[in-house]
Amino acid sequence: MSQVIPEKPLRVVVWSTGTIGRYAIAGVDAHPDLELVGVWTSTPAKEGKDAGELAGLGRSLGVAATTDRDALIALEPDCIVHGAMTDDRVFEAIEDLTGFIRDGVNVVSSGPVILLHPKGTLPAEMIATIEEAGQQGGASMHVNGIDPGFANDVLPLVMTSLSQRIDHVKVSEIADYSTYFQPVVMRDIFGFGQPMETRPMLWEPGILSTAWGPVVRVIADGLGVRLDEPLTETVERRPAARDVGTASVEVAEGTMGSVRFQVIGKVDGTPRITLEHVTRTDAESDPDWPRPYEGAGCYRIEITGEPRMKVELSHHGEDGDHNTSGMIVTAQRLINAIPAVVAAKPGLVGPLDLPLVTGRGLVSR
Repeated sequence: MSQVIPEKPLRVVVWSTGTIGRYAIAGVDAHPDLELVGVWTSTPAKEGKDAGELAGLGRSLGVAATTDRDALIALEPDCIVHGAMTDDRVFEAIEDLTGFIRDGVNVVSSGPVILLHPKGTLPAEMIATIEEAGQQGGASMHVNGIDPGFANDVLPLVMTSLSQRIDHVKVSEIADYSTYFQPVVMRDIFGFGQPMETRPMLWEPGILSTAWGPVVRVIADGLGVRLDEPLTETVERRPAARDVGTASVEVAEGTMGSVRFQVIGKVDGTPRITLEHVTRTDAESDPDWPRPYEGAGCYRIEITGEPRMKVELSHHGEDGDHNTSGMIVTAQRLINAIPAVVAAKPGLVGPLDLPLVTGRGLVSR
């Protein structure tokens, strides 16, 4: 499939004005193939405020934020960019997204990440409900971002096109989360700053495979291999060696300060695909764990076989912070995919279903 180029600007609603949403507003506004027509907010205090103000653009966009879902659907947008928090309300968010496509509005979303590749993770009847909603509304749903997303689906699979033999594919996020502002994720989901005996749900057996298993499964599908079930999980949590202040939570010495986990896909008992995260709240901690070659965070792809290949993707915003750019690349992967998703078949659309997605139209003028 060739790159999709819309004949006229597509009408877009941005759903949320927070960590990802504010960057999504700026991204849609900057894209020549898109027109921002609406913004949803969950915060009553933001009702009626201009999207430009909420995105910190320093200028008005002439689009006021609203808490009224139906008013935004009535605008008949071509697509919704959904950047609202879903980690703590997975099934409610799935209902929200399913409702959008049932109402005939395409949607690109940063979560729930389980929808990146739900086969093998979600019940078949739930997947069928989403597909039926897409058929009913004639609309498509695509969930992606940077991780889970481009850094561990499209990027490694493109690299494998250079392979003669593939023994093992490993995709990693190695990052310092000290400047990452998402208190619910940091404190309640990961457990940073909590006593080591505290056991957040993320570390219960099977949860990592639910959250990051879709990454392993989409790579397996792209390579045409059938994985052993269940996937294998490993977790190592470590206490902070000193007091550290982060953007989201205070991490006292002795409380949880770092974690390294893996979700491993095996074929006939042999590890073939590994998803790894090395997450620190103190850039100086855990010197025996992998570190980025440069900067405070990276995505690393390692392919063992013939030939052996390694690529490291790092990024940072103009402010120097990789967490700022993490939000931008998450939003932009979705925004730049909008024309392809709008043109796609109704229902769930995965990374293997899309044509080439580029930053067309974004070269500085």
